[in-house]
Amino acid sequence: MFGWKKLRKKLDGLFDLNDLNEVVEGLRPDLSRGSLGVGPAFPGVAANPAMSSDAQKRSAELRTGELALGVLVDWREVNSNPRVVLMLDVETVDGISFRGIADEALTITELTRLAPGQTVPVRYRPAVMDHCVALARDVDPARVRQLADEIASRRRA
Repeated sequence: MFGWKKLRKKLDGLFDLNDLNEVVEGLRPDLSRGSLGVGPAFPGVAANPAMSSDAQKRSAELRTGELALGVLVDWREVNSNPRVVLMLDVETVDGISFRGIADEALTITELTRLAPGQTVPVRYRPAVMDHCVALARDVDPARVRQLADEIASRRRA
């Protein structure tokens, strides 16, 4: 029986990752880079993030990422968990603005509370800047207010 490394070596070259992304975008055009409003740096929405080592690594890095504020633009349901892809206009303390994509598993209660224009704290990876963000659910509300004040004072300056 083949081990994972042997199987991967055998399959190497048979599949091009760009071709796979095109197939996924064909199946779910609402999750394509164009419809989400991001560029080619976005790695795409993982079919099953629990089975993707890249998605697991990205999630671990985002848990310790820098704080920013995101304004909810829209969301797309991925499956019935309910797992959703949130599109956020993110603004950092450093003055950087970008479209952020958060792949989150929400409860039904959280899903019903989603509203465009809602401001939420997010974490991002400044060294990567691939449009991936994660909701910062663990942040103290006082820290969120401080972050909002810092961003507002930078805008006024």
